[in-house]
Amino acid sequence: MTKSNTKIYPLEIKLHQVSKLLEIKFNNLTECMLSYEFLRVYSPSAEVRGHGPGQETLQIHKEDVTIENIEPVGQYAIKLIFSDGHNTGIYTWDYLYELAATNDVLWEEYIKKLSNAGIQRIRAND
Repeated sequence: MTKSNTKIYPLEIKLHQVSKLLEIKFNNLTECMLSYEFLRVYSPSAEVRGHGPGQETLQIHKEDVTIENIEPVGQYAIKLIFSDGHNTGIYTWDYLYELAATNDVLWEEYIKKLSNAGIQRIRAND
């Protein structure tokens, strides 16, 4: 069996500031809308993910975070500049696609982690 050489990458990335959603259209016709809060709490940065399993830091009170800018990183990723000063996560095309594909499951996991930690979201409209 041969591995496909088709690389998935975004054709279009748009910020929707009012709804706080990042719209991504991939070359395989997948489209998604990811909330700024979701992208912030699942940042691929060491600050959020740590340097190994079990070193993650639960991100709290990110409900009102916005994305102020998107910076390209070569031909393989973007860096999101958040309103809370966070700007160290490099979101590769593969990672963005993984977030799009698992958005619902990851969001439920995040809400459960907050609940288990006794933390209530400021706006529980999700």
